[in-house]
Amino acid sequence: MDNRRDEPNLKLINMEQVEVEKIDWLLYPFIPFGKVTIVQGDPGEGKTTMVLQIIAKLTKGEAVLPSNSDESALEEKTMALEPVNVIYQTAEDGLGDTIKPRLLSAGADCSRVMVIDDNDQALTMMDARLEEAIIQTKARLVVLDPIQGFLGTDVDMHRANEIRPLMKRVAVLAEMGNRHTVDLVLLIFKQQPEAY
Repeated sequence: MDNRRDEPNLKLINMEQVEVEKIDWLLYPFIPFGKVTIVQGDPGEGKTTMVLQIIAKLTKGEAVLPSNSDESALEEKTMALEPVNVIYQTAEDGLGDTIKPRLLSAGADCSRVMVIDDNDQALTMMDARLEEAIIQTKARLVVLDPIQGFLGTDVDMHRANEIRPLMKRVAVLAEMGNRHTVDLVLLIFKQQPEAY
C-alpha cells in the first residue's frame, strides 16, 4: 500500500519563454493595478486615513497626487482614471460614526463606495462574496482593513503555511485585472507587544 498523497505532476516554467508584462500604476511606484499592496504601520499612524483619502480621490476620478507635484515621473506613470467604484471592508471601525464621516470629510463620492454586509456571516479572504462583489460592482479597488480581521478563525497569521493559501487567493483576485481590473490593498496593523 502506497501511503503517499497524490502529488501534482512537476511543471517547470523556463524564464526564457516568459513574456515581460507592462505594469499599470494606480499610484507610481506604490500601488500597481492587478497586484496586492500592503500598507503597514503602527496603530495611530494614519493608514486608514491615508487610504480613505485615496478612495475619495478615486471615486471622483481625481489624481491621487496633486497635479503640481514636482515629481513628473510619478504623474507620467500614474494612470488617469474615470471615477471608480471601491469595496471597503473594515473589521474595526463603525461605518456610520467613523468611516462615512471620514469619507465625506475627504470629499468622496460615497455612492461609489460599497461594503459587503457581513453581519450574518463574517467575511474572510477566502469568501466567494469578495469575487462576487468585485464582479457586481466593477470595483477597481478593494480594501480589507485590517487584514487580521479577514483571516478567518482557523488561521494563525504567524504561520506561513496558513497564510500562504490566503495570500494566493487574494493575489488571484487582484490578478482578475484582465477581466475586471481590480487592485487590492490590504492594511496590516503592526501588533503591539504582549505584556508579560
